[in-house]
Formats: sequence, C-alpha cells, structure tokens
Amino acid sequence: MALNLEQKKAVVSEIAQVAQEAHSLVAAEYRGTTVDALTTMRSEARKNGVYLRVAKNTLVKRAVQGTDYECVQEALVGPLLYAFSQEDPGGAARLIKTHAKENELLDVKFVSIGGELLPGSELGRLASLPTKDEAIAQLMAVMKAPIEKFVRTLAEPHAKLTRTIAAIKDQKAV
Repeated sequence: MALNLEQKKAVVSEIAQVAQEAHSLVAAEYRGTTVDALTTMRSEARKNGVYLRVAKNTLVKRAVQGTDYECVQEALVGPLLYAFSQEDPGGAARLIKTHAKENELLDVKFVSIGGELLPGSELGRLASLPTKDEAIAQLMAVMKAPIEKFVRTLAEPHAKLTRTIAAIKDQKAV
C-alpha cells in the first residue's frame, strides 16, 4: 500500500526527530527474514531503547538531512531495516548482532556513529561498547582504586607489626 503525501511527511519527521537524538545507527538488509523474527526484534528493541523501523530509502534520505547521519545517504540501497540507539551507543548494534547470529539472512550493511559511516564489519566493535550503567561502574572503580591503595598502604605497617608479634609469640610458645 502506497503512502500519501501526508503519511510520507509524518514518516520523515518521525525519523528526523529520532535521528537528531540518536547515538548511533545500524542498517541491515532484512530480505528473507520472517515476520516472527522481525516482531521479536521489534519487541526487544522497545525494551532496550532502540528505535527500529523499516522505511523507504528516499524518505530516510530526507529525514537524515541536517543530522549526524547525513553521511549515510549514499549507502541507502536495497531493503533496509534501520535501528537507532536512543539510550546508549551500542544498543542497536547489540540487538542486530544478536539477531544476525540467529538469522543468516539479516545482513548488516553499515554502521554510523558520530557523523562517520563505517562498514558493517564494525558492528562488533560498536556492540562491545559498555552500557551507561557499565561505564559508570568502570568509572567508579577507577576513581576508587587510588583511595583503596592509600588506605592499604597506611594499614600495612600495623598489619606487619601484628604479624611479627604473632610470629614471635608462636616461636616462643614452642
């Protein structure tokens, strides 16, 4: 069913709004993928903060004009599934990577992050980026490490003295 002009404008404005706020974009060719597989993927996308959309390439070209994803306009060829990460940069990549393992027909064409167009082979690198919670935990561990080392250094002379006295006590008890 063909879209009328108003429906096309609505699709373009919706995708443009998502593209303005998105952290990354993954595009995959979905030819031959079953409806059940796409429905499952859409359900997981909603749970993980990923905007998943199948749209005409001409509409997506118009939608990404003036955004960081303007660089992908030349790569929009064939039936593509667009996944925009809205919460963390690796969200869409993790989703597509998981489903590409289960479905050989899902072929990643390109990845875009920070205004840069990358080949589909870079999907693994993008998927390996930590989530927001993981990044905060790593940052806190790095910030906490010097303090922990300082406290251990301050406590070590007392601990060594205690161990020495205990060893002398054990030696005299024999």
